[in-house]
Amino acid sequence: MKAVHFGAGNIGRGFIGSLLYQSGYETCFVDVNSELVDLLNEKRQYTVQLANAEHEQTLVENVHAINSSKDPSLVEEVIASADLVTAAVGPNVLPLIAGLIANGLRKRITQSDKELTIIACENMINGSTLLKEKVYELLNEGEKIRFDKQFSFPNAAVDRIVPNQTNEDKLMVTVEPFYEWIVDESGIKGEKPPINGITYVPDLQPYIERKLFTVNTGHAVVAYFGYLAGIRSMAQALENKEIKEVIENVLQETSRYLTSKYGFDVQAHSEYVQKIINRFANPFISDDTTRVGRSPIRKLKNNDRLVRPATQYVEMFGEVPVNLAKGIAAALSYNYVEDPDAKEIQEVIQQKGIEHAIELYTGLQAGTDLFEEVNRQYKQMAKK
Repeated sequence: MKAVHFGAGNIGRGFIGSLLYQSGYETCFVDVNSELVDLLNEKRQYTVQLANAEHEQTLVENVHAINSSKDPSLVEEVIASADLVTAAVGPNVLPLIAGLIANGLRKRITQSDKELTIIACENMINGSTLLKEKVYELLNEGEKIRFDKQFSFPNAAVDRIVPNQTNEDKLMVTVEPFYEWIVDESGIKGEKPPINGITYVPDLQPYIERKLFTVNTGHAVVAYFGYLAGIRSMAQALENKEIKEVIENVLQETSRYLTSKYGFDVQAHSEYVQKIINRFANPFISDDTTRVGRSPIRKLKNNDRLVRPATQYVEMFGEVPVNLAKGIAAALSYNYVEDPDAKEIQEVIQQKGIEHAIELYTGLQAGTDLFEEVNRQYKQMAKK
């Protein structure tokens, strides 16, 4: 079996590429990083190491790579003959690979009527849907009809911490032991791709929100409170009793929402939450609060990890989630000068006031209870 994977970075190699190899795939990585592409073609293998006491290692073999900026036609050829296409390039890059995928699929329909599944493995909601939209923008009406019969773009929820790292072996990548790759099976044409480690579900939405409002929400809250406390290590931040208490309280609020909306078993979900907190505290993962907290403008959007669960909580229970409001205030307080988003937010606060910044970045309306609680929490933090 042959897979094409866009993105030869740490997540691509350490998470998706590793599972593809364990499932019997020969994987072609597609990237614009000449150094990585050349190394993959030279070595044809790389090592994945787990961030645990044993430092277990797995050798991933049967890999090669194509530089998409230098050899786009080669990329189109491998797509035409692939058994699976995946991507882990980042939400902003997905639209940039749509042209290559569209051309590869065009070539494929002239050669075969075999179905193909394309999965965007991104840290976002409906990544595959976005990729499909960008691909279809490049098609005529006849191509769209043909593509609909042959190709599927199921959405996925992915979760694995792959910290920033510098290794002497530039292909080696360290990842945490935990991972989750959940795929919506409802729209897949033909057989589901046989991948060890994927969980196929008939409805992805509950799992997307469970991950986003537990892992992403929790990760961001620890990062912002850790940074504000002068702590740069995520693991060390969770050794701080106040921060540990904040994250537990925040995830109690998101848990109440998730178990009420989707019917997750309360005890099982509580165990899931504890597992997530323990992952953040993993002493074998060297992760910086400024890396996890980066891009606060995106994280403060009304459909993202902080504001979305807070507004949904208000809507469902008619109460203000005080701890989520505190998390939003911490994100607004994040003043790391090397982060362009953080710098912009602080300039807006200085020039136009915190009330304007709350409305601008969160979409919350002045005068609402949630807005006022965020405002109160921010001003309380500013006094410290």
